[in-house]
Amino acid sequence: VQLVESGGGSVQAGGSLRLSCVASGDTIGRYCMGWFRQIPDKEREGVAAIYNPDSSTYFADSVKGRFTISRDNFKNILYLDMNSLKPEDTGVYYCARSGATTRTIWYHTGLYTYWGQGTQVTVS
Repeated sequence: VQLVESGGGSVQAGGSLRLSCVASGDTIGRYCMGWFRQIPDKEREGVAAIYNPDSSTYFADSVKGRFTISRDNFKNILYLDMNSLKPEDTGVYYCARSGATTRTIWYHTGLYTYWGQGTQVTVS
């Protein structure tokens, strides 16, 4: 399984970005998929997750109402639409795949088996 993120960049506060995560080797629609972010010297934190088969979504409190997670099962792509970006959203964003079905701790990195290489988002 390979996950490749793209779409990061530098934007001004209040701007928007769309991150994409292209998956190969398996179908993302069968799994829980998540987005995480990390800044230097801090732990990786969960941003959002989407579960199968009902596509229920979960978000960190800090991004609720601003970020949307979605997936295209036919194209095998996971998305993160980020609006009203803030400087504190700056970080490296990773997509990840989990085989777990538990939803209460969707943000726990230990639930995720496969990770992408990350894409940098900088908000100034």
